[in-house]
Amino acid sequence: MWVVPEQRSVVVGVDGSPNSMAALRRAAREASERHARLDVVRVVEPGDGPARRPFNTIREWLRLRRLVARLIPRSRHLTTRLRVLHGEPGPVLAGAAERAELLVVGARTHSEHGNPLGGDTVPIVRERARCEVVICADQRATAGDGL
Repeated sequence: MWVVPEQRSVVVGVDGSPNSMAALRRAAREASERHARLDVVRVVEPGDGPARRPFNTIREWLRLRRLVARLIPRSRHLTTRLRVLHGEPGPVLAGAAERAELLVVGARTHSEHGNPLGGDTVPIVRERARCEVVICADQRATAGDGL
C-alpha cells in the first residue's frame, strides 16, 4: 500500500481590497518559506441567482488570475492554485483552509461594526479555522489593486 502525503498549503482570501492584497503578499512569502502550495481564494457572496453563477465564477476567476499574476513572481505560478467559491466569506474561508497549515486574511481597519479586526469575516475565521490564522492590514497598498 502506498501512502502519499497530502500537499502542504497556505490559503489566502482575496477580495481586491488593499488589506487583502497585503494578505496575498504575506501568504506568498509564507508559502515560499514553508515550501507549500499557495491557494488563493475569492469568495463570491450569494445573491446573483443560480442562472448567472457560471458566468460570475469565470469572470471572478479571470480577475483573480490577473491580480495574482501582477503580485506573485512567475516562479510561484506553478505552485499557486486559484479558486472561486460561493457563500459567506467567513465560513467558506475556514472550510477552504480545513487541511491548510496557515490561513491569511486581510482586515478592514475601519469596520462599520466597530470591530478593530474588521467586519464579520475575521471573527468567524478566527473561531472556525483549524489552522493558524494571520490577519493583515497594510494601508500603504494602492487602491488600484482592487478586483
